[in-house]
Amino acid sequence: MRAHKLTNEEHVSTSVTAFQAPALDKVRILVVGDVMLDRYWFGDVSRISPEAPVPIVRIEKREARLGGAANVARNAAALGAHAGLLGVVGADEAGTEVEQLLQGGGIHSYLKRDDAISTIIKLRVIGRQQQMVRIDFEEAPTDTVLRDKLLQFKALLADYDVIVLSDYAKGSLVNVADMIASARAAGKVVMVDPKGDDFSRYAGATVLTPNKSEMKRIVGSWNSEEQLTAKAQQLRAELKLDALLLTRSEEGMTLYTENDQFHMPAQAREVFDVSGAGDTVIATMACMLGAGAGWHEAVQTANRAGGIVVGKLGTATVTREELFDAGN
Repeated sequence: MRAHKLTNEEHVSTSVTAFQAPALDKVRILVVGDVMLDRYWFGDVSRISPEAPVPIVRIEKREARLGGAANVARNAAALGAHAGLLGVVGADEAGTEVEQLLQGGGIHSYLKRDDAISTIIKLRVIGRQQQMVRIDFEEAPTDTVLRDKLLQFKALLADYDVIVLSDYAKGSLVNVADMIASARAAGKVVMVDPKGDDFSRYAGATVLTPNKSEMKRIVGSWNSEEQLTAKAQQLRAELKLDALLLTRSEEGMTLYTENDQFHMPAQAREVFDVSGAGDTVIATMACMLGAGAGWHEAVQTANRAGGIVVGKLGTATVTREELFDAGN
């Protein structure tokens, strides 16, 4: 199947028909980026440590979930898409656990093992349904492994419709400009979740999905919607993007294309945890664009998915039933 050719003039009704379930099982999405293992330790908090004024958490349950780029792939697979993941993990126990989680989630693994590093781990300690502390373990991949990864990326392009580049600034996407150029030359839809102070390396992508803080680091602050629109459109034009999707937390999200500006208010009923919500948004939008949806329909559905997932604790996914059936 070939990805839908996007145009800026597409418009989709905001009626309930916009949420009819598309054939997501026909969509093939390759996610590339920083792969992480999210570990959660849940426990009971009933006293303060005599050694320091900190709570003691008595661990009762441990859980591991896919994080970073792996969470994007997990979200795409949960919606029924054929998802592949290309990234780097260490030759360690955590890397093996990531492989096992990918297999259990029906995600095709193209992971590279790097003997010189440890797998990126984010360990969260949860007490009374609140995060008490997060401990990060991370190292950048070596140049040799990254070169091998770039070669495999180019070899995989023919097998996928939509490419999602999930950048967490951990070193796996140092070749992102080359990846974008190769994917676009192959006629693919290229979506980027960006990071850092320089977005020029993402030039030529189909769409970028920065959040508010990421956007402010690039264009500065704004005092009005008119000023934000001007800055967003200038950035979109400078980077030669088809679209720019600004995710705005409680303010919803706004899509900017050459001839259009489309805003969707937030749909969260009750926010428990925003971690991983951006992964859900970009994965859902990738699925919709790959299935042939227009910009508006893709944004509406992604906004709906984000509203559902922030009501769940930790990095989570949205099912097809939650997204397309509930409340329709």
